[in-house]
Amino acid sequence: MKKKAWITVPYLALFSLAMIIMALISLSVSKTLFIIEGIIALVSIIAALVIYLLFAKYVRVSVKGAVESIRGLDKKYLERFGFPVAVVSEDGQILWYNSTFERNLCKDENMFGMYVSSIIKGKSVEELCSAHGGDIELDDKKFTVYANPIEQGFVLYFFDDTYYKDTEKEFKETRQSVALVVLDNREALENVDDEDEAMRVLVQVESLLQKWAAEYNALYRKWGNSRYMIIFEEREIQKLVENKFDILAKIRELRIGDVGATISIGIGRGEQGLRRSQAAAKRALDMALGRGGDQVAILKSGDFEFFGGKSAGVERQSKVRVRVIARSLMEAIEDSDKVYIMGHKFSDLDCIGSAVGLYGAITSTMGKPVQIAVDYENSMAKSLIDAYKTQCGEGVFISPLQASAEITPKTLLIVVDTQSENRLESKELYLASQRVVVIDHHRMSVDHLENTLVFYHEPSASSACEMCTELIDSFPDINLKKPEAEALLSGIILDTKNFVVNAGARTFEAAAYLKKHGADTVSVRQLFSDSIEIYRNKYKLVSTARIYKKCAIVIAEEDMSDIRLIASKAADELLGLKGVNASFVVFRTDEDTINISARSYGKRNVQLIMEKLGGGGHHAMAAAQLSGVSFEAAVRQLVEAIDSEAQ
Repeated sequence: MKKKAWITVPYLALFSLAMIIMALISLSVSKTLFIIEGIIALVSIIAALVIYLLFAKYVRVSVKGAVESIRGLDKKYLERFGFPVAVVSEDGQILWYNSTFERNLCKDENMFGMYVSSIIKGKSVEELCSAHGGDIELDDKKFTVYANPIEQGFVLYFFDDTYYKDTEKEFKETRQSVALVVLDNREALENVDDEDEAMRVLVQVESLLQKWAAEYNALYRKWGNSRYMIIFEEREIQKLVENKFDILAKIRELRIGDVGATISIGIGRGEQGLRRSQAAAKRALDMALGRGGDQVAILKSGDFEFFGGKSAGVERQSKVRVRVIARSLMEAIEDSDKVYIMGHKFSDLDCIGSAVGLYGAITSTMGKPVQIAVDYENSMAKSLIDAYKTQCGEGVFISPLQASAEITPKTLLIVVDTQSENRLESKELYLASQRVVVIDHHRMSVDHLENTLVFYHEPSASSACEMCTELIDSFPDINLKKPEAEALLSGIILDTKNFVVNAGARTFEAAAYLKKHGADTVSVRQLFSDSIEIYRNKYKLVSTARIYKKCAIVIAEEDMSDIRLIASKAADELLGLKGVNASFVVFRTDEDTINISARSYGKRNVQLIMEKLGGGGHHAMAAAQLSGVSFEAAVRQLVEAIDSEAQ
């Protein structure tokens, strides 16, 4: 088919306009020239009009002939349809349309010969041949378009379902979601000396939440002591997500001296009914609190989305919960025939130290058979394992494979220093266990272990060893020996970086308790001693560091034995550099896997950065693992995560 008539016409029109302008300019110079140019302009206009009419007639005749040549096409039948119908060629040009199409889609324009892509924008005719068709919008109308292939083209059917789509959109945008809000640190605020100032802050928190709810047209209700329920419409939640829940920053500005207010919010989004939304909001709130508070967790279709979480967790002052957990743990142990204690992959001093501490407490207090399941070859706490074997003999440690073979329905598995199923020392041992207890201080992960007898999770604790020390202190008639005390102290020292990071009052109380039971700091320090090779390699990595936005980044491309241990030590060492508040060491463990070890002194939440790369951890200590990427790609992803976290 020839090109559309109006493709040529614009050029003639522009030429005519140019001649008219030139004629007007020539009027002051020569009347003869003016007349000549005026005649040329007039002829051009007439020519453009004639060509347009001739081409338009040609298009109509050609299109008519094309439609007539298509076998099996009944135009009279299609004309009677009460909805728009169009016939297009194989290359998408409109050959024919019925009168309903002309009234609703042509806008007084002749569309014969035009390409249908100008109507079905962004879609191909082939896509419309599917059973679901395709959705298009034209001005204020919405259509669902279906295509049916014929011998030499397609027949398109346009169904105007504007009302139904607008109704569906309104239904989705007005669907209600429950948000549960809790003040994280009411206890800390109420413990300040100035009661009037504390009350003022509490009132301000409530006032900000009320204004926040009103701003987003939400229903606000207080449902407990520093607990609130707010019901948002879906369209308002979309705005909140776009604003990244700026209410967190506003609440954070309320302070009494060094104590700042923070809130946690859990939202059950997209649920059918308010009751189910409330249940989802409760799960989301538990997740937000388990990750340290000062953040929003949204649960939608089983997936979590997080905002905020830049503050360190608030230290708990009461030990009532510790005593309750200790009692529950003792009951679970008493009902078991034997106990296995297991930590995470590539176990460190905190992991093995807490396991050794529990081993000593359980054997001395309850006399139950206990063993620690550990992969010795891949452990980063070999110094502690070897030292404890020397002091207490063989039989304490067992391989996870052997433990899995000997487990019974009454065996109790205590998981320490992790809650993530994917980070367990042995997933098989966990799956074989019917009775599980979890003790962990890392922020809550989406894949945390469920259906446990006891889930003792305290993200404000410095280490798993601190948590286990408090539990052991609550056991009756405990006789903690020196080797176990030193093992527990080594884990605390490791995770607090010599009592610098996350070391609260309860951390020092735990350390004092262990010192009282014979822990020797000199002996503990020897567990951290490095070989000369590890020492050299550590500083070799440190010397290659580059600084990016107050983050020290090291790429360990050289093959090194014990690279995991060296990388973690190098990451710790990098924090001593001036102006550095976070460190990252990128290293390879096999041909397909790159790891990132992250550390901070608390000014930067490295957990949030590592989560963007699929990892996790704690506020000041985290890691991530990337598969199938190069060093360059891994560093690029790390830099992007640092940039997005800084925003």
